[in-house]
Amino acid sequence: MSDAIPFLDLASAALELKRELDDAFQRVAYSGRYILGPEVEAFESEFADYCGARRCVGVGNGLDALHCILRACEIGAGDEVIVPANTYIATWLAVSWAGATPVPVEPSKVTYNLDPALVESAVTSKTRAIIAVHLYGQAADMEPIMEIAGKYDLKLIEDAAQAHGARYRGRRVGAIGHAAGFSFYPGKNLGAFGDGGAVVTNDSALADRVRILRNYGSRVKYYNQVRGVNSRLDSLHAALLRVKLKYLDRWNDRRARVAARYLDGLKGLPGLVLPYVSDWAEPVWHLFVIRHPWRERLQAHLARAGIATLIHYPVPPHLSEAYTGGKTGDLPVTEELADTVLSLPMGPHLREESVARVIEEIKRFVAV
Repeated sequence: MSDAIPFLDLASAALELKRELDDAFQRVAYSGRYILGPEVEAFESEFADYCGARRCVGVGNGLDALHCILRACEIGAGDEVIVPANTYIATWLAVSWAGATPVPVEPSKVTYNLDPALVESAVTSKTRAIIAVHLYGQAADMEPIMEIAGKYDLKLIEDAAQAHGARYRGRRVGAIGHAAGFSFYPGKNLGAFGDGGAVVTNDSALADRVRILRNYGSRVKYYNQVRGVNSRLDSLHAALLRVKLKYLDRWNDRRARVAARYLDGLKGLPGLVLPYVSDWAEPVWHLFVIRHPWRERLQAHLARAGIATLIHYPVPPHLSEAYTGGKTGDLPVTEELADTVLSLPMGPHLREESVARVIEEIKRFVAV
């Protein structure tokens, strides 16, 4: 068998930036400042500038980022938050953790993101916010969702955990809604060497509330204003993220070239559904997700050829054990996606010959 093709090559990313990452590590190690501090402040400033926003607050992970936004907006018990039905469960968990109720809305059958045409009918007198997820690295259609949020005086929150650098009508995601939650999980386009996250916003007052919430509800040590949490971006992660942020656009361009090769090489294959890119979107290809009615067979075929794939996501939140109220058939578009999607190898260090092998093996499967 040829060399195995990993789903994502993280080691090569670290090796490419080895000298700069080593320097950043030593700078933090010998500084004696390991929680918050100047490295975190510098990263917050740089990432806010990158997103085109006024403020950034580093937190422990992407789930905490969304949860802190909801808490800072005083959304909690008795409130409803509209969420995509087709998303990673963290989007829902943030709402539940805040004490509110997630109200799922089906995705577009074309983009797999929240369908703006279905959002307004989900609004009730209890609705306080809408969370739009930029799934797989492609922005949700924000303008019509923003109109609905404005009409009903709702907060519009971006879940940008998979979309570092993506653009919507020329604007980077993260500074479009009232606030955005980012994840720096190692596999993200901008990934730390462990968990990390951030809140990005143009609302200085909201950013200040998140800063208090993330630090036990305290602005001054031992003087607690609210019942906060411990969710602080580590200095080491911040320093390493500062290095990788300088290369994010370059690496996103590499991902786009991989996606272009997949789109060209796989077009027209019977039964295979390729990603659709709206003309107003500039995706960053966190994932390259195809669909096939024989998804499990295709995945097994690729595995035998040494090609790693993943399924994002096999169990929709409403059918998970964590949310027991849903039943099969409640959200048919979401359920169909869960049964047919397959994520192909993707990343800025995926070699051209590996992309060619993936295309060749999928063609071989379809032909048989």
